[in-house]
Parts: sequence; structure tokens; C-alpha cells
Amino acid sequence: MTTTPFSSAHRLYVKSLYRRMLKNELDWVVRRDIWRGRALMIRAEFERNRDVHDPRALAQIFEKAEAELAERQHPDPYIPPAMPGGTKWERNIPPTIAPLYDHIAEGHH
Repeated sequence: MTTTPFSSAHRLYVKSLYRRMLKNELDWVVRRDIWRGRALMIRAEFERNRDVHDPRALAQIFEKAEAELAERQHPDPYIPPAMPGGTKWERNIPPTIAPLYDHIAEGHH
């Protein structure tokens, strides 16, 4: 069994950073064939730093990557239509099942 010097929180952070970089690149490039090339470049950058185990060097790499991501952040990112903030969010909400006016409670039969 191999042991890894990194915690699960570290792995989750790296995965989150990777996904955020991919999503941001997809916000800039709509065509998947062009985006795929850029996604491969992002993956290559992550693979290049895969064997870095020094915490100070990792912190510097993460700081640089976060700064690069913040600098390239899309001003109007894509939001799926049915998600919160999307164009169809809460459009045509189904009506409630309960009666709008409870006649029985008011004494009107």
C-alpha cells in the first residue's frame, strides 16, 4: 500500500483548482474543439507540477495559479439556464398544491 504525503483536503483543493480553470477556459471558448486544446495545456501544467512535494514550493505554485485564474476570470461566465442565476431559473414555477384561500377555516361552507 502506498502512502501519500498529501491530505485529502490538499487533493480536493487541487481538483477544485483544476475544475475552476477548465470551467473558466470554457467560459472564454465556446467551441469544444478549441477548448480541448486549452484543456490539454492546463492538464500538462498540472502534470508538470505533480512531483513537487515541498510545501513552500506548492504554496508558491498555488498562489501563482490562483492569481492567473483571477486575472483571466470571465466577466460574464456561462450559467446553465435552469441553474440559479440562469435565464430560466424559477420561470414558470408550478403552482402550489394547497388552496389559495381556505374557505373552511373562515367558516364559509
